[in-house]
Amino acid sequence: MLFPKNFFWGASTSAFQIEGAYNIDGKGLATTDVRPVPEGIADTKVACDHYHHWRQDVDLMAELGLKTYRMGFSWSRIMPDETLVPNEKGLAFYDQLIDYLLEKGIEPLVTLYHFECPQALVDAFGGWQSRRMIDAYAAYAEVCFRHFRGRITKWVTVNEQFIASAAPGMAMAYIEDPFERSKKIWQISYHISLAEHKAFSLLKKIDPEALIGPVCSIQVVYPLSSKPEDIRAAMEAEEMMEFCLLDMSVYGEYSPFARTWLQERNLLPAAEEEDVQILHASRPDFIGINYYFSVCAEYAEKPFDFDTSFFWAADDCRIVANPHLTKTEWMNMGTDPLGLYDGMVKIYNRYRLPMIVTENGMAVSEALDEEGKIHDDYRIGYLSDHIRQVGRLCEEGYPVFGYCPWSFMDVLSSHQGFAKRYGLVFIDRTDTDVKECQRYKKDSFEWYRKVIETNGEEL
Repeated sequence: MLFPKNFFWGASTSAFQIEGAYNIDGKGLATTDVRPVPEGIADTKVACDHYHHWRQDVDLMAELGLKTYRMGFSWSRIMPDETLVPNEKGLAFYDQLIDYLLEKGIEPLVTLYHFECPQALVDAFGGWQSRRMIDAYAAYAEVCFRHFRGRITKWVTVNEQFIASAAPGMAMAYIEDPFERSKKIWQISYHISLAEHKAFSLLKKIDPEALIGPVCSIQVVYPLSSKPEDIRAAMEAEEMMEFCLLDMSVYGEYSPFARTWLQERNLLPAAEEEDVQILHASRPDFIGINYYFSVCAEYAEKPFDFDTSFFWAADDCRIVANPHLTKTEWMNMGTDPLGLYDGMVKIYNRYRLPMIVTENGMAVSEALDEEGKIHDDYRIGYLSDHIRQVGRLCEEGYPVFGYCPWSFMDVLSSHQGFAKRYGLVFIDRTDTDVKECQRYKKDSFEWYRKVIETNGEEL
């Protein structure tokens, strides 16, 4: 494998999944702090307690040899309420973290919005359901761009826009009626696109040398059979779950197919005259790629509902598992390393922008053995198989400039707490017992350290 000499070997986390300290030092509540959590599942109050272990965590990153750390800012830690006045203690926390990362030679890649919507803005005007949120996000982005100018040179606007728009409790209260819920989701998504383009333009004025882009959860969808109807269903699924959002990020408009699909179902978002100029005034510098598995699609005439997938409502398509892939405990669609290659080729062919893998990982239930170890050969195998596909892309000349597995440490899963673990570093806590959140390096930590040290030769 021939990876570029300056390849960004990294690892990823998000703020609400690791920081804890949910109400400390002036932080406001986020939707991730107040959404209902099933009994016996951990919440965000402590998470991994990164807020009090950040120096130890960066030391581990340096030991691992990370070139970049894809992390998140908590919007509600920086802007706790609807006044949008910055919280100096919140900025101070990120100051010390960013400065220490740079001291250790680790470049921060910072996500502005990773599922965390300030609850104060939801309470004040409905959050992303209102156009007021567009300017609120722009104000937040501007504070971050100005405050960290010269220290943070790579930014992510939004992580997985569709899930950020649609996941219950993240951006709005749950709506039972599938049409009304879907209509709200598409309107929220449109507002996020407008906010994203405002951020693109702001960064180029404030810090022209810095780079910025979206992170997309790529949807690699195979037809379940060679029937033309199934092939069209797979195309429709990719278009409406992935490309329509990236088209908005890159081109500032929906494709004719997506616009027609939305119009026919009375789901096309309401727009204002000035929106076209905002959406067409900027473009991203790169695209972040999140990938875990592929899926299949089959044609199915059915009522308009959300059975198609977690976040996409449709009436002529159904997402199903691939019968040719091996499933695991938490990867119930199976794993498919080749899908990462296929998906990124499609992304590049459509957008011609540099790419970085910002999430890719394997979830497993894990516990320390009697010697305080985690022997995770299964994770090493998964990551190795996927990194080989990234290496293949690099060898063929695709502009892939980095790879960040999910996740650096075990993080609080949005729905499964600490039962579901992805990390290279084990966090010693359970859903019901926080303990001291001690950190333990898994076998995959040492393996990935060698991969980084040899620039991908040690796979």
